[in-house]
Amino acid sequence: MQTFRYQGLGGAASGGVIQAVNRADAMRQLSQQGIVPTALETSAPLHGQSANASGEGMRRFAFMLRSRTTRPTISRTDLTNFIREIATALEAGLPLMQSLRTVRRQATGRALPVILDFLIERVEAGVPLHQAAKEYGPPFDDMTVGMFRAADASGRNAEVLHQLADLLDRSVELKREVVGATVYPMLVAGLVSVSVVVLVTFVLPRLMAPITGQPGMVLPFPTRVLLGVASFITVWWWAIILAVVGGVIGWRRWVEQPRNRMLLDLTLLRTPILGVLLRDVAVARFTRTLGTLVSAGIPILQALRVVRDTLGNAAMMAAIDDVQELVTTGSSLADPLERSGFFPPLLIQIVNIGERSGRLEPMLMHAANAFDRQVNQSLKVFTKALPPILLIVMGVVAGFVLLGILLPLLQLQSAIGG
Repeated sequence: MQTFRYQGLGGAASGGVIQAVNRADAMRQLSQQGIVPTALETSAPLHGQSANASGEGMRRFAFMLRSRTTRPTISRTDLTNFIREIATALEAGLPLMQSLRTVRRQATGRALPVILDFLIERVEAGVPLHQAAKEYGPPFDDMTVGMFRAADASGRNAEVLHQLADLLDRSVELKREVVGATVYPMLVAGLVSVSVVVLVTFVLPRLMAPITGQPGMVLPFPTRVLLGVASFITVWWWAIILAVVGGVIGWRRWVEQPRNRMLLDLTLLRTPILGVLLRDVAVARFTRTLGTLVSAGIPILQALRVVRDTLGNAAMMAAIDDVQELVTTGSSLADPLERSGFFPPLLIQIVNIGERSGRLEPMLMHAANAFDRQVNQSLKVFTKALPPILLIVMGVVAGFVLLGILLPLLQLQSAIGG
């Protein structure tokens, strides 16, 4: 048994001591008494506690060594659950440090306990939560760190973290919808592609070998193309593999350049169907995140800096940079958004009305709900249009291969019949 000294809200007294097996047991006992602890510390070590403390110190030292070499991460879904648990603990009245420790006792898996140990160690040292998350790195991206900063700045930690969890939930749900809608068409396209390669490389040359030996036989154009492709693959297969690997590496390095990434994202935004979906997703995320930050009391310029990093599109991020510059010089928010050309007229009108009426935050949240519905509609259009497009492309390829096989057979039959 251990002795804990606590300070809390509710119950007959604001503080006292309690004996429990461990800290979690103490929390349960206080909760049963109707007390919400604001501080819970070990009061006096009993038998065996010194050894436990020494072991805890050794584990903490080992963690500090590991934290400098390995940084395990967690999935987006686990991050959402982790943030919601902290928000729930804060909502119950626990201070931040106590909330982190409470979530740490319930943490499972390999990565989450390491992440929480790092955050607890840094927050205990006086570092703000957003700074500790930024130091750790993935899974804490710019949006998560920015929302942590907003929570610290506004003092509405529980509310802001719940809103962050909702944003992450929506992001995960959207990704699942896209993957679920495209996995079957992509699987069919992959199987057809493999079948075509096998047919052209192995089957067609053997089938055409007797025909090519016929005197005066001129193979049709599709057949000559396919046989040329088969010959190239047979001889230069190793060069093709090297070219594919080099192309992937070169593409990644090319995309890492800011100018090239801007060109790619701008091209994607101008792509039919896909560009509409990408723009709607970015606009919905922009609107909801900005509304969340403004409702948390964050100044508009600081909110724009946070929102910029949540868009995931370099062209739209550059547009937000221009918006920040114009807002800094005294311009309204609606005018530079309209000038960028990336944001729909509905959002421009809502922002304009919200600025004039002084009700920007509720107007943005209403707009976010509308754009979420628009994202769902764009996603349905995209997922319905993708399978026919893939089928048409695969049909053209398969038809060309079929012509390459049938035309010489029909030509040979005509020659024999003649």
